Amino acid sequence: MRVLLIKTSSLGDVIHTLPALTDAARAIPGIQFDWVVEEGFAEIPAWHPAVAQVIPVAIRRWRQHLWQTLKNGEWRRFKARLGETRYDLVIDAQGLLKSAWLSRYVKAPVAGLAADSAREPIASRFYARRYSVPREQHALERVRQLFAQALGYPLPTGIGDYGLNRARLAGAVEQPYLLFLHGTTWASKHWPEACWRELAEHMNALGWAVRLPWGNAVEKARAERIVAGLDKAALLPKLNLAGVAKVIAGARACVAVDTGLGHLAAALDVPTISLYGPTLPGRVGAYGRSQVHLCATGPGAGSGDRHTPCFETLLAERVVGELQALLLVEAAV
Repeated sequence: MRVLLIKTSSLGDVIHTLPALTDAARAIPGIQFDWVVEEGFAEIPAWHPAVAQVIPVAIRRWRQHLWQTLKNGEWRRFKARLGETRYDLVIDAQGLLKSAWLSRYVKAPVAGLAADSAREPIASRFYARRYSVPREQHALERVRQLFAQALGYPLPTGIGDYGLNRARLAGAVEQPYLLFLHGTTWASKHWPEACWRELAEHMNALGWAVRLPWGNAVEKARAERIVAGLDKAALLPKLNLAGVAKVIAGARACVAVDTGLGHLAAALDVPTISLYGPTLPGRVGAYGRSQVHLCATGPGAGSGDRHTPCFETLLAERVVGELQALLLVEAAV
């Protein structure tokens, strides 16, 4: 059976789709998926053994340069590629108008969320097969339920399996290290820099090597200040997504704010402390074993406000204690 999956973005949403592929591969031997995904995340689906082809799409870039996209033939080539393979089914796991629109270019039945379940109810009009999935649960579990209904197998019990090979991605690790995933998009999701510095000082004093990745000039400058003068803490070089995944896979543990890389750490089964301020982890938090969620309680906590700081009460001392406890548990396993 050959299925085309449409799940284009974001990083966390893409990662949350992986366990559904694992479920399907175990229930239907020989099933293969081709995956339409935003070009910036195209490396991730290829890591799953049930994915045969990754078909990059560039909706974000194309919207900004519409005339150039039409003129240079990118859109035409993308549509042609969708028509190259005969599919038994298309699953739109995004539930948005933009993803449903892409399904129009494939000659196969399209399955997706019903209007009462999709993020944009109008998207359901594009589907031949519509399935209701309760909203009051984690996004990852919703995707698993959609796949089980669309492909006709019993929903597996137990925690979802991302299907990734952490050891293969990590390669050889010379020295145990902790990874601080400090970068995020919303201003209110940032844990205060002084707290990161205090955490780095504590773990450095305990003999732990600490590593910090960065994705832009602002993140690089912050990371430099956090590690300044600490003999066991260091800034990583600029890395692409595959490079960051390798570093995450090799870490003994991570501390992360609410960011897509935190979801990647969970997918790679890396013990992680995730810090939540304006968002709550119930429906979209890091999902997996050895995942600890610490939630702020200050003004704006859980409000979804992009700008109001709310981490005043989530101090470095508490994170140090939780991280040490997590490391002790993992060492005992």
